[in-house]
Amino acid sequence: MKTTESYSLAKEQYAALGVDTERALEVLTSTPISLHCWQGDDVGGFEKPGAELSGGGIQATGNYPGKARSIAELRGDLDKALALIPGTHRLNLHACYADLGCKKLDRNAYTPAEFQSWIDWCKERGMGMDFNPSFFSHPLASDGLTLTHPDAGIRQFWIEHGIACRQIGAEIGRQLCSPTVTNVWIPDGSKDVPYDRKSPRERLANSLDAIFAVPVDRAHNLDAVESKLFGIGSESYVVGSHEFYLAYAVKHQLLYCLDAGHFHPTENLADKISSILQFVPRLLLHVSRGVR
Repeated sequence: MKTTESYSLAKEQYAALGVDTERALEVLTSTPISLHCWQGDDVGGFEKPGAELSGGGIQATGNYPGKARSIAELRGDLDKALALIPGTHRLNLHACYADLGCKKLDRNAYTPAEFQSWIDWCKERGMGMDFNPSFFSHPLASDGLTLTHPDAGIRQFWIEHGIACRQIGAEIGRQLCSPTVTNVWIPDGSKDVPYDRKSPRERLANSLDAIFAVPVDRAHNLDAVESKLFGIGSESYVVGSHEFYLAYAVKHQLLYCLDAGHFHPTENLADKISSILQFVPRLLLHVSRGVR
């Protein structure tokens, strides 16, 4: 059976249920999907030459041959992907992809200037842009702890990074005339069963309170928080669990991120959507695959 014939049959069946497939396809075509930058270089970023993922993180694609070694190469790869993928798109960028040039700045001192070339690149393509603080691959995250670190000085560094990223997100949204979703995810957790599960979550709540206390225009920046079931190096305990971040998002009316790869294989992510949207303003969806 030809594809067109299959679609015609499906269209009739959906119409009997009151679903207009043509309208659904129109909405899908006009709905922007963020293409995340880390597929191009496995979350290495470009803060220093030959950067590799360390101290917890995503490890999306592995050390495949031909991965981008510079911002120019990554942008070339993104252009190629955008030419091949139908629909409307945005760019999803991590802070560790800052365009530093010859500047020596640490992440808590980042400003929109370090991302202006990315903003201009998106503007040339008529794209919006989303943003992420990078709470990994940094000397102060070498033990896999950031916003929950027992050392107050290390926590303060990452709080300042979170604040800076929200301000960068707002400027991105302002210049591109499309609100930026700035999504907070941290790798903090434990590889082995911890004796204390409460204190790290208390520190995380306090750190997030400090980050979100700084006012940012919601017309330009939308704050989101993302949970995880487990991570590399945090197989036994993740501080930012589903229950923690869901409660935090409801309390503070933030966007809640549902990542399809961050739950048990038998959990129905679609069923969570209708429940959570009763209590938060919007959802951020990460389309990924669980590998276990």
